[in-house]
Amino acid sequence: MKTLLILRHAKSSWDDPDLRDYDRPLNKRGKKDAPRMGKLIKDAKLIPDRILSSSAKRARNTAKRFSKACGYTGKIKKLDNLYHAPVGVYFETLQSLQEKYKKILVVGHNPTMEQLIHNLTGQYHQMPTAALAHIQLPIYEWETLSPYTEGTLIDLWTPRTLSND
Repeated sequence: MKTLLILRHAKSSWDDPDLRDYDRPLNKRGKKDAPRMGKLIKDAKLIPDRILSSSAKRARNTAKRFSKACGYTGKIKKLDNLYHAPVGVYFETLQSLQEKYKKILVVGHNPTMEQLIHNLTGQYHQMPTAALAHIQLPIYEWETLSPYTEGTLIDLWTPRTLSND
């Protein structure tokens, strides 16, 4: 069995209208929410074996803050092809993973994060910024993952549903 954690990037800043979308940083709330979600994963003992992130600045910064808070010690793999990618690109990326990885975290953008959850569970859930989904996949090899894989949504957390400790 494989575990997929799907994290939408944390809240980004729109303060500089001249910045390209790709270069938008996290805002104050985003800087606070990303590590909160990481701590949640640490407490749940779901620290990923590998983190894959869109290369957009807000996604990279979310992954960095999340990984530090959860105790992830590996490198974050930043992928240009995950920036505003269709859901098929996420499937191809996951299918190429080594079998040694049991728990994977992907950090990306909507609407693709919602579509990925829907494809894998048959359920539609909104993914506000910094929302995190935990999906159990009935596969033993990443290369067998497909849009027809019937995963189970174990949990979905949003910063608003967490206590403010």
